[in-house]
Amino acid sequence: MNRTRPFPFFFALFAIAFCFVFTGCFEEPAVSQPLLNSYDGPHAYVDVDASNFEEVVLNADKPVVVDFWAEWCGPCRKLAPSISYVSNEYDGKAIVAKLNVDEAQQISARYGVTAIPTLIFFENGEEVKRFNPGSISEITGQLDSMVN
Repeated sequence: MNRTRPFPFFFALFAIAFCFVFTGCFEEPAVSQPLLNSYDGPHAYVDVDASNFEEVVLNADKPVVVDFWAEWCGPCRKLAPSISYVSNEYDGKAIVAKLNVDEAQQISARYGVTAIPTLIFFENGEEVKRFNPGSISEITGQLDSMVN
């Protein structure tokens, strides 16, 4: 009579238990704060263009996030309330800037921005990260890592 050995079953059970106990599988995932649909509060962002980009962004003594956007861009309009919110929350700790790609095409080209909205984070005049955000948590997480 051919009996299966219980070893594979117990090994699999041990592996699953190990995952849950030692690797944090029981931890709840971090809650991501979605983008805002509207924001009625004040904003502290700075509009930048070719005339003030170097002064505001590259020579800043604080971390800077630049929102590359355009008026005709639907996703950019969806992101706008969140940018206003973040600019108010980080006022004094970081600079939040908005750059209209239609009005500053040479800067967009210099940084290789081919899709909007794009956020580029700068520290000491150097780009440190870029992405198209899906949540406020992504933006604030990056700023927190740069401010602290």
